[in-house]
Amino acid sequence: MSKARAFVLLQTLAACIAPALAADAATTPAIESAPVPPPPAWLAGVDAMYDGLRVPGLERRDFSGSGSGADGPEHWWQVATPLLGTGAGFRVEEIGRSAEGRPLRHVRWGKGKTPVLLWSQMHGDESTGSMALADLFRFLGEHPDHPVTQRLRASTTLHFMPMVNPDGAARFQRRNAQGIDLNRDARMLATPEARALKALFDRVQPAYGFNLHDQQPGYRVGDSARGTAIALLAPPSGPTNTVDPTRARAIEVAASIRIALEPYIAGHLARWDDTFNPRAFGDLTAQWGSSTILIEAGAIEGDPQKQQLRKLYFLGLLAALDSIASGSHVGVPHALYRELPENGDPWSDLRIDGGTLAIPGQPHARADLLLEFGDPLAWRGGSIKDIGDLKERPARRTVDARGLFIVPAMQRAPSTTAGAAEAPETPCRIEIDAPACFFLARDPQGRDRVWSPDDIDPAAVPSHDADR
Repeated sequence: MSKARAFVLLQTLAACIAPALAADAATTPAIESAPVPPPPAWLAGVDAMYDGLRVPGLERRDFSGSGSGADGPEHWWQVATPLLGTGAGFRVEEIGRSAEGRPLRHVRWGKGKTPVLLWSQMHGDESTGSMALADLFRFLGEHPDHPVTQRLRASTTLHFMPMVNPDGAARFQRRNAQGIDLNRDARMLATPEARALKALFDRVQPAYGFNLHDQQPGYRVGDSARGTAIALLAPPSGPTNTVDPTRARAIEVAASIRIALEPYIAGHLARWDDTFNPRAFGDLTAQWGSSTILIEAGAIEGDPQKQQLRKLYFLGLLAALDSIASGSHVGVPHALYRELPENGDPWSDLRIDGGTLAIPGQPHARADLLLEFGDPLAWRGGSIKDIGDLKERPARRTVDARGLFIVPAMQRAPSTTAGAAEAPETPCRIEIDAPACFFLARDPQGRDRVWSPDDIDPAAVPSHDADR
């Protein structure tokens, strides 16, 4: 297939993702930047193969709902382990145990002289990288004759530590079972998980490192209204923020990811700020001599389980690895990385505009509400973050509540005594940091209900307005 034909095919295939981003991008002009070269010629073919590469059983971000009875990390390994046969060139070893005794494993593949270390899910609720690694394992194992697989096998040895934080993953929370942020434990190494990762790093001495994360869906691209789908960082090795040869290679690889993903999410790629953090693994692996690339999956509206982002993550990661194996990253202009806008301030999740508070015993008052959600992609676990005139406060979604009343729902306090009479219902509180326990109605008594936060469809693309 010619490069020109492959690029046309890639643009056509990318159309399946573009509509979910169109509403977000329409409000602001495209970013002016240096010309981005066409993506690798092989990418269109792998894209076309992807439905056969997506590993089944990982359709939920917490890896639940499988019916296996396993917790998140155990289920991930149940799905991934059959992909890791020795006949496909994989070697798996246990290298430690988490604080709660869950296994920490090292996966090795390849025969090349360039060692590469990839680690995922240091934060237990950031699982897109783990999904993408499973898809990568399947690609490497089931397509040994693909030119990319052949290049990677011959030129690199890939080392993986998936699921660095299995205790956090089991709870789908950021921190480990001891309450420690593993990505802030690279200096002290207080946790068994951080010690296992550092010991693996010291043994492998990787020339390149990939730190695989997710970020808040509220992050914008620079000062625009566009949400960040993927953010990249080639972290500095110290507070002087210099670009030595090790970091220069990381910048070139990060730029190679941008080249691969630009046809899919142009305008939705960003860059993390490069302030050095002396506690963070990515910064310290750079200091320890590895060309380190941070990949952060943000959000695509209408993709609550990040399955579209999973595909992009996989394609970007494969392009990065191939750029190392082939040497094609060498000489890629640093401007392709540097000109990416930084992640802007994150937006809140939901703003309710122009409603009238109808709280029993209080006078009516016009007010906007600002809500944030514990799971902002599933739009569950909402809480009230501000009340008042909030028109200038940006949010991922808005609800037009003009002419409607904000009415507290009723709740019943749980009984603490066995056999005690059921407590009476009382109105929920509408105040800062209270749960989003209210609904919109056409009357102040709440008889004619219109909408509540539970009605948000996670698969819909904003804006979500109350149905009058």
